Amino acid sequence: MRALLQRVTHACVTVDGTTVGRTGPGLLILVCAMRGDTDAEAEKLAARVAKLRIFTDPNGRMNLSLRDTGGSALVVSQFTLAADTSRGNRPGFSAAAAPEEGARLYEYFSSCLADQGVPVETGRFGADMKVELLNDGPVTIWLES
Repeated sequence: MRALLQRVTHACVTVDGTTVGRTGPGLLILVCAMRGDTDAEAEKLAARVAKLRIFTDPNGRMNLSLRDTGGSALVVSQFTLAADTSRGNRPGFSAAAAPEEGARLYEYFSSCLADQGVPVETGRFGADMKVELLNDGPVTIWLES
């Protein structure tokens, strides 16, 4: 699985003009399940996200995790994280999991993150979503399981 984490003061996702998920302060997490990914990889990635120390402590150092700060997460599916841009000008997405499996792993990752004690809201898998955020820092981290 691939995830792009953005530390945010707030973020929200809308579908057809209706807000379906929001967070703040915390993380906006863009997630893509790759072909061959398993439940174990979703579990491992969720645990890493919950424990990753990218929030500022009282001394101004990135030393606190999402769990330490009591922050929340907005998890949004984004199959374009699987983009292969090695040939030509049009990205290929064949490395992404099939839609049914991608949806299942996206939901499973979200539930695993919630099991880590992080309040989680989500976007809507496969929908045309509009994501709005205020990046804090900015801090943006790429993770792969």
